Amino acid sequence: MSNRAQELNAELGKVHLMGVGGVGVSAVARLMLDYGLRVSGSDAKDLPVLDDLRARGARISVGYDPANLGDADTVVVSSIIKPGNAEYDEAVARGLKILHRSQGLEATMRGHEMIVAVAGTHGKTTTTSLTAHMLKTIGAAPSFAVGANIASLGTNAELGTGEYFVAEADESDASFLNYRPDVIIVTNVEADHLDHYGTAEAVHQAFVDFASLLPEDGLLICCADDPGANELARTMRLKRPDLRVQTYGFAEHADRRLSDAHVRDGGRFAATIEWGSGQEHVLNLAVPGAHNLLNAAAALSVGINAGMDVDEALEALGSFSGAARRFEFKGEASGVRVYDDYAHHPTEVSAALKAGRAVAGNGKLHVLFQPHLFSRTREFYRQFAQELSLADSVTLLEIYPAREAPIPGVTSELIAQRVEVPAHVFAPEQAVAHVAGQAEAGDIVMTVGAGDVTYLGPQILDALA
Repeated sequence: MSNRAQELNAELGKVHLMGVGGVGVSAVARLMLDYGLRVSGSDAKDLPVLDDLRARGARISVGYDPANLGDADTVVVSSIIKPGNAEYDEAVARGLKILHRSQGLEATMRGHEMIVAVAGTHGKTTTTSLTAHMLKTIGAAPSFAVGANIASLGTNAELGTGEYFVAEADESDASFLNYRPDVIIVTNVEADHLDHYGTAEAVHQAFVDFASLLPEDGLLICCADDPGANELARTMRLKRPDLRVQTYGFAEHADRRLSDAHVRDGGRFAATIEWGSGQEHVLNLAVPGAHNLLNAAAALSVGINAGMDVDEALEALGSFSGAARRFEFKGEASGVRVYDDYAHHPTEVSAALKAGRAVAGNGKLHVLFQPHLFSRTREFYRQFAQELSLADSVTLLEIYPAREAPIPGVTSELIAQRVEVPAHVFAPEQAVAHVAGQAEAGDIVMTVGAGDVTYLGPQILDALA
């Protein structure tokens, strides 16, 4: 057992994780198992990830019961675990150490020489995945924790032997303030999660507070194309002149400038990237969309600042095949290709549909969209309608409530009524039949949203076949 593993074992003892089937908590469980800790966990549903954790030595239970705690010393909880959960209440009654998922992840980060945290309203999962993939492909053996499974890495979290730890930093409940990064990437800063923050100003302040966690001579990498991230870079240059602040993007003032974005033969997406005096290279990706060129430019900036060979880093980025639920190809039937995307904010929907348009070529784009959260729908229904109008047809499911109670008058019809192309709201079974009936050979179908719409892609393929 390494020194850090011994320290972690002494600090946490036996660890029980509640909500362990979630992608964030399962990542913490995998890392703790890699450290050699004794791990148990529970979740409300029997999910495929639980079998993987069992195979790696964790004691896993389905359903919440105080008995599941066993002789645990520390409990790690996801954001959805609240007082009133019998297992959680038992942990409180027994005086066990209780950590939020982010605090559990932070414990596994400590001891690494270079902690890279990737934050942003959108794009952080793919950017984290690209960075981890790049570092692993060139042999840097990073540790990483990502909010999705990465096909090229075979997992969403791993304890590597190298000095880097790359982590997705979730801003939704300000829990990213629990981390202590050496490098921060900020892809964008927009108003979202207003159920937690209340105002757009509070969201922006949270990112300022996050960037302020960087140590002296820490590195802040911001997207120059996004007004919020660009403003963060400007603010931190004034507030913390001891920091290194760099920008990337298509904007003229970006430190690493992208230009000439285009689709290559074979469906690859490419752009020129240049910096300094005379440094010019081609960024050539297998994943579609200008937004992914930006994400890759952010990852490349980490490699450049670490002194890695640029050509090796570019080649590694070019081999990245994508993260789960990020324009993920689900299959093809009757000449119709079906993709799934996690987009659940208007900006994300816009990026996803633009990528779909590029891939569709002369074919039509049919979108099955499920709004996520009543509060987000109330805030952005006009913008959702505007971005969904990029499609040729739009089918909507009712709002996925997640953690929220319904808000009177807030339904998917608010969006459907304002979409500028044919749009209808259906129950899932009818939605599948409707979408399959619309699509013809050469078209693209996209299931879009952060809820259970992801399970309808295979059903659409069956209906098409």
